[in-house]
Amino acid sequence: MQLHLVDGTYELFRAHFGAPAGVDASGQEVGAVRGLVRSLAALLAAPATTHVAVAFDSVIESFRNRLFAGYKTGEGLPPELLRQFALAERCTAALGVSVFGMVEFEADDALATLAARLVEAPELERILLCSPDKDLAQCVSGERVVGFDRMRDKLLDEAGVREKFGVSPRSIPDWLALVGDDADGIPGLARWGAKGAAAVLARYERLEAIPDDASLWDVKVRGAKALADVLTARREDAMLFRTLATLRTDVPLDADLFSLAWRGPTDLLGPLLDELGMSRRVLDSLLAAADRCLRTGG
Repeated sequence: MQLHLVDGTYELFRAHFGAPAGVDASGQEVGAVRGLVRSLAALLAAPATTHVAVAFDSVIESFRNRLFAGYKTGEGLPPELLRQFALAERCTAALGVSVFGMVEFEADDALATLAARLVEAPELERILLCSPDKDLAQCVSGERVVGFDRMRDKLLDEAGVREKFGVSPRSIPDWLALVGDDADGIPGLARWGAKGAAAVLARYERLEAIPDDASLWDVKVRGAKALADVLTARREDAMLFRTLATLRTDVPLDADLFSLAWRGPTDLLGPLLDELGMSRRVLDSLLAAADRCLRTGG
């Protein structure tokens, strides 16, 4: 048994920028939602899919914006995309999937919380974090909790995290604090690049363990003195950036493994497909998949 945890915001953005635009009967743009529905329907119809949760950023801002003024906001996002968020959540729920709309927290926090809560469930073989976002790499654990880039059909286990980023999953927030994350508005520290940050954190693991004096470092890094000077001068900023990059695992969610089992689409899906101007073949394929799940005990 596997649990698929899906970043609905990422899926909606990907559909908006990658799928054809389209309007409903009233002239409202719904192309991103159509792409999202097709993507999630394909996931649900796959034989290995039995338990699914999707989290959305119901609003773009979160508690992190109160901690740092430069953190990401909805400014500059296409208004026709923002208007589709509520409809996206409705359609996902109609697919029969558990939906978590985040306001105070972010979608990635919800996924991190569910992964931490259910990782020890004996029925589960694996939890798949369905997003290529760097943030979620901190949640990867062995081969039991893995990243899953659905578009590229690529898994990222703990060994893969170390190979890709040069650090363990536990050090990902520290690495992002030093390097920065443009997508989230985390600026990082000057001079600190991906390779230097990885080399230092591979040795010291956490920011507070890195000595201020580069002569005390027992790892060779190019420009070590300059890096150490920047970190010493801006250590407080680095700690704040790490807080911003650290996903919360204590989001109050009403969910357990039983509630996340997919049992087929709801009666609302057909009318919503009509509203979107989509073929009801999506509904037919999902009903067949649901029947298969019930017969096989999925």
